Amino acid sequence: MPFNRLTPTIGTVNSPLSHEPADETTGAGAGTSVRPTAAGGAGGAGHVYDVLVVGGGPSGSSCAYWLAEAGWDVALVEKKVFPRVKTCGDGLTPRSVRQIADMGMEGALAGAHRFTSLRTHAFGKVLDLPWPEHPTFPSYGYVITRHDLDALVNERAVKAGATVWQGTEALEPILEEPSTVPQDHRLGSPALPSCVGAVVKDKATGETRPVRARYVVVADGANSRFGRALGTERNRSQPMGMALRGYYNSPGHDQPFIESHLDIRDDEGKVVPGYGWIFPLGDGRVNVGVGLLSTDQRWKGVNTSTLMDHFVGWAPKEWELSPSTCLGPPTGGKLPMGLAVGPRVGATTLVVGDAAGSINPFNGEGIAYGFETGRIAAASLGEALSGGGAEALLRYETRLEDAYGLYYRVARAFIRIISRPELMKLCVGTGMYSESLMSWILRIMANLLRPDETGPAEAAYRALALIARLAPERV
Repeated sequence: MPFNRLTPTIGTVNSPLSHEPADETTGAGAGTSVRPTAAGGAGGAGHVYDVLVVGGGPSGSSCAYWLAEAGWDVALVEKKVFPRVKTCGDGLTPRSVRQIADMGMEGALAGAHRFTSLRTHAFGKVLDLPWPEHPTFPSYGYVITRHDLDALVNERAVKAGATVWQGTEALEPILEEPSTVPQDHRLGSPALPSCVGAVVKDKATGETRPVRARYVVVADGANSRFGRALGTERNRSQPMGMALRGYYNSPGHDQPFIESHLDIRDDEGKVVPGYGWIFPLGDGRVNVGVGLLSTDQRWKGVNTSTLMDHFVGWAPKEWELSPSTCLGPPTGGKLPMGLAVGPRVGATTLVVGDAAGSINPFNGEGIAYGFETGRIAAASLGEALSGGGAEALLRYETRLEDAYGLYYRVARAFIRIISRPELMKLCVGTGMYSESLMSWILRIMANLLRPDETGPAEAAYRALALIARLAPERV
């Protein structure tokens, strides 16, 4: 079976994923049948799928799309019914847009709000920073609710040929008997157990049944019940993000930029490690939120609801944010970052997206890395299904390390610096006096460094990477 269009080429510097674009004229699903989404699926009782994907968010639907587009027999279970509300900042950076374009569905974002720059506030200064030109990624992004985005991407997977069951929860993994588990020393220890399917429940009828597959992908999000059942856990020495967001009516709903505030403060007026955001949706609303990095004990007691209230009261008046323009109580959650969750590979199992803690520690971005890790997993699974077996699955971990390992290590070092208020003010406060310096920082934090040239941002990153390689990480 073909899998060449899945296989990512890992670049250098910021390790962007350079993929062959999908055919945007005919669509990736051209010539394929749309499989049924009712319980039972195309295979019927006793059918063994090539791959079962647990979770239909960006990582799961991306993985299912790329596998189905290559001709593999894929089933996906999602406990919610699309469209559904999902707590998120709703911003799609150029990395996300690239993945959406490669899936041949950027046209579906025609009604979404497009932005071309980032407005940054910190310590009394304001800078407007255009998204940088890049040979791989576009110089614009979109703001679209996860309510709309996730439904679009999941539908794309269905059109490519994936069998999708919505409103169907994966209750527990089906494990191979110990005597039949492949013994491959290359998987090392610890490794995920050999999973060959899931017991699923149709939430509308209460019916439970087994769904079996040769390989299983865990993509059920940051709290990943299914992953924990297989033995995944977060490395608690790594930073955890906490975020809260709400929607407001605002006259600034159609601004051509997204806005970030790098000096948010607690109830004592102290700067905390994190940022606030205001993202225009173009439909009368803005997405407003705060993100906090729980980097050490000093910040573990910070109340994000109070932090949100302070940020809304302190935000620039032109947005007209107030309790009277608020459209509902904010919602939030915890975000494992920097590939802090593992193990991510077993003899038949891979973990992707937020379930693997793939969020970028520099900026809290998760959607792009959900798309990308889902696609990287699809490449490894395509190779495994073509006869590569466990060694092909191991290439998933290698590809993750090549794409993100050093970059996330640099990010964790950066987080440790900004967790100290005096260093945060020195670094960011000084940087805000130089637009060119902040443009370099934007390139680094958004993972948009150029692989084809070495400018100031690339040189600065390489210096940081050298330090990160040589300096031991704090545990």
